[in-house]
Amino acid sequence: MTEQNQTDGRTPRRTMTGTVVSTKMDKTIVVQVERMYRHPKYGKYIRERKRYHVHAENGAAKLGDVVEIMSTRPMSKLKRWRLVSVVTAAVDRGAEVSEISKA
Repeated sequence: MTEQNQTDGRTPRRTMTGTVVSTKMDKTIVVQVERMYRHPKYGKYIRERKRYHVHAENGAAKLGDVVEIMSTRPMSKLKRWRLVSVVTAAVDRGAEVSEISKA
């Protein structure tokens, strides 16, 4: 065990990185996490996508952002994760559309 685990008696929280796919709820975002693993029998690489409901109190994450999430206590029926930080902000899609229309 590490020193941190010995002092507070808790296991380290699980963190993941994913993309915000929905921001339609108050204080909640939906983050899609993608992982690849090799099938144990056939050896084919499989891409698995999973969606997590994440508590985002301040609304810092926008659609398309890459965010880091951390497991936490149950906050509702579906929310077991909270937003830690925005890793990469999404490209402003409105600016791209206006540039295309001007050309």
